[in-house]
Parts: sequence; structure tokens; C-alpha cells
Amino acid sequence: MKRTKEEALKTRQIILQSALDLFYQKGYSKTTFDEIASRIELTKGAVYWHFKNKPDLVAALINDYIAKKNQFLKQKNLALNQFKDIEAYFLATADFILGDENALKLAFFLSLQMEWSETIITKVMEKIGQNKKFIFLYLKDSLVLMQKNGEIREDIDTDILSSLIINLWTGNLEAYLSKRCSVDLKVMIKKSFDLLFNGLKGKE
Repeated sequence: MKRTKEEALKTRQIILQSALDLFYQKGYSKTTFDEIASRIELTKGAVYWHFKNKPDLVAALINDYIAKKNQFLKQKNLALNQFKDIEAYFLATADFILGDENALKLAFFLSLQMEWSETIITKVMEKIGQNKKFIFLYLKDSLVLMQKNGEIREDIDTDILSSLIINLWTGNLEAYLSKRCSVDLKVMIKKSFDLLFNGLKGKE
């Protein structure tokens, strides 16, 4: 019997949930398509019908996470016009991750359990390329405007600064998830971002 589009989408989400739970519990290399399928009483072929390989599953989980996160942030009506807005953006992202069990599981898996290799990175990036670039470009455009308005020193390279801010966020998140730091995640974000931004400001 031919499946409807709604049924196919529901099955896809069930598969992704099974994959996420197993990735979180066992890690990437120890999770198999057989386990993903049997956990939700499907055949391995049914899983392969939706996803060709494990990198496809990882990419789909990331893309779904980004879509949900962007929807959450959209409701906050955040515009990155000042340093405080950038800080608020990442604090809101922390709220989303800490308040969503699947987002927290995915963050933990990607940061601490995923066995990345050049091949896997390439395959995943092919599937999430535009989504991955979005925050960098969004942040860079805001920083360029802030620099034109004199809020950032003229000698600052906004490409490097965009990458630095994103890496500061991911470093804080990883430190929190790995329990290497006992400080609350949002406190770490605020303190570290304040220190960074205070060194970037243009002349008052």
C-alpha cells in the first residue's frame, strides 16, 4: 500500500528520534542501522529508504535542530545591532538547548561523542552547508554594520571576529556539557562575551 506524504514524514521523524537516542547512548560508530530499525520495529530497508548512510542521519538531525532553533529565536525578535544583541542571541540559543531534551542530546553527541573524520565531515557539510553558513553570515553582516557605525574598532577583521564569536560560544557549550566547568552556561556566555566585546569597542 502506497504511503502518504504525512506517513512518510512521520516515519522519518521516528527514525531520526531512534538514531538520536542511540547516538546519544552509544556514540556514532557503535550505532547500526539494524539497531535504529529494531528499536522502532522497522526493517533496515525502511531506514535506508529514508537515509542512505549515517552521515545522512547526522546531517538531518543537525538541519532539524537548526530549523527548530531558528523558529525559537525568531519568536524573540532579536536584531543584532549592538554587542548586547549578539550576547542576547547566544543566551537565547542556550535557553533553547537547555529547554529542549533532543537539542541537548544532539549538542552532547556532536560535541563529545561524535567520531569526526575528514570523510564524515565532508559528507555532513554537503547536506548542511547553507544552514551552517547562515549564522556566520548573519553575524558578519551585523558586525560590519556595527563597525561602520563606530561601535567596533576599524582595525578589527569582521571575518575573523565572526569565527571567534562562534568558537567562543561552542567552547562554552562544550565546557558546560563535559562538566569541565562548574559555572552555569549562561553565566559563562555572558562573562566571556563581555570580556571580548569590551576589547572591541570603538572610541566613545
